[in-house]
Amino acid sequence: MYPGEYARTRPGHPAVIDARTGEVTDYATLNAQSIRIARLLHDRGFRRGDHIAILLENTPRHFEIAWAALRSGLFVTPISRYLPSKDVAYIVEDCGAQALFSSSVLAETVRGLEGLVPGCDTILVAGGDQCGLPDLDAALEGVPAKPLDAEPLGQMMLYSSGTTGRPKGIVRPLLDEPVSAGFPHGYSVQAFGIDADTVYLSPAPLYHAAPFAWTLGVQCNGGTVVLLDRFEEELALRSIERYGVTHSQWVPTMFVRMLKLPEEVRTRHDLSSHRVAVHAAAPCPVEIKRRMIEWWGPILIEYYAGSEGNGRTVIRSDEWLERPGSVGQANVGIIHICDEDGRELPVGESGIIYFEQEGEPFAYHNDPDKTRDSRHPRHRNWTTLGDVGYLDADGYLFLTDRKSFMIISGGVNIYPRIVEDALIVHPDVADVAVIGVPNDEFGEEVKAIVQPAERDSDRTLLGAELAAFAKANLAGYMVPRSFDFVDELPRLPTGKLNKNELKAPYWRDRGRAI
Repeated sequence: MYPGEYARTRPGHPAVIDARTGEVTDYATLNAQSIRIARLLHDRGFRRGDHIAILLENTPRHFEIAWAALRSGLFVTPISRYLPSKDVAYIVEDCGAQALFSSSVLAETVRGLEGLVPGCDTILVAGGDQCGLPDLDAALEGVPAKPLDAEPLGQMMLYSSGTTGRPKGIVRPLLDEPVSAGFPHGYSVQAFGIDADTVYLSPAPLYHAAPFAWTLGVQCNGGTVVLLDRFEEELALRSIERYGVTHSQWVPTMFVRMLKLPEEVRTRHDLSSHRVAVHAAAPCPVEIKRRMIEWWGPILIEYYAGSEGNGRTVIRSDEWLERPGSVGQANVGIIHICDEDGRELPVGESGIIYFEQEGEPFAYHNDPDKTRDSRHPRHRNWTTLGDVGYLDADGYLFLTDRKSFMIISGGVNIYPRIVEDALIVHPDVADVAVIGVPNDEFGEEVKAIVQPAERDSDRTLLGAELAAFAKANLAGYMVPRSFDFVDELPRLPTGKLNKNELKAPYWRDRGRAI
């Protein structure tokens, strides 16, 4: 299904609600607006296989533009609103977008694109009349809400987050289907109980793969998306109560921040409507997840997957409580754990995680080297995201860390995630990153970079306290040799941490590429 079906059968049903303002966009409006944008693009010469990009804050208009592309056979690429103009231009040009949709909120970023995106002939800005840029609504004046004669299904072309290098597009083929057949992720999310009665809270930025695909999947099933413009702990909890949220999706840093709210704030909201809380994007510390299950009940479902779509694992709360730290068994693809040479490793031994999949594996756009590096040395349809982990005897996957983040100190492998998971539960720690820094004797040593819960805390005392805390909770070789403190870590709104940015100052004079 797709919004056009629900515009016919339940036109007044909310397709999206702005959580902060309460503004409702019903299916009739979403469908009509997406038709008009699709027709505008068609009148400007766009045809199946062409490409558009979206540079927007979290706003209901995001869905109008996305569905316009998906009902026109177009590729659509969402771009992070936090990128500077030169990085936006890189993605626009790299993906070959011939149109860019944005808003007056990002007017300065759009102005900065001048001369940088020669292949993009159409730039339309919601509220552009207020800031001297081409206005989207003005362009839509007189465009009828009459569907195109043919409405082939379009496709997403997502870009990696770029925390370990420049973002790369992930190429998926167009399907030879009409939009009425439904966006594939609409069927995928049904496994999590998504249906026409779903009220789905989306607290993360829509340019990221999971929020973008899941919210569209909810609308494929006729449910309601409750959209936060940005994550705020109490607003998220208040929205669950106010809108009767049944389903939601989170990243672990959101759990950490909600758990550190005062008890009276955490308990003042009625969360009884909340049936399923999905989380992904980054590994969740065991103690944090245990506390969330104690608070919300056994409604947490975790999955491990990537924008590449090469495989997926899923684990429900009852399974996780029996196997704390696991991300579940594969329900898409077959998992293989291999060493650096591609040899499969036995149960319980950590190695590179590969998913075996049917059909043509994904490719990175304009990057044959990165595509090649994602392939197994001997099995072309085994692909990896660069993560390290192991399987238990029942096929449950446990993540260790990303291969590129591993610290090698005196020949010993140290996985930063284990150290981070131990430190994050300390009440005076708001966020933490663990990296390897130069050591003349051992090659690398462990450093923790901490964002204190209170900015004006005595950092000398806190460093000593955290060192003692680490010694009490970690093996000796894992204990950080030093602690640095920052007001805020470079964490993306998607929850991912830009460790390259953290590591660069320490390695700059060592001639090491980060």
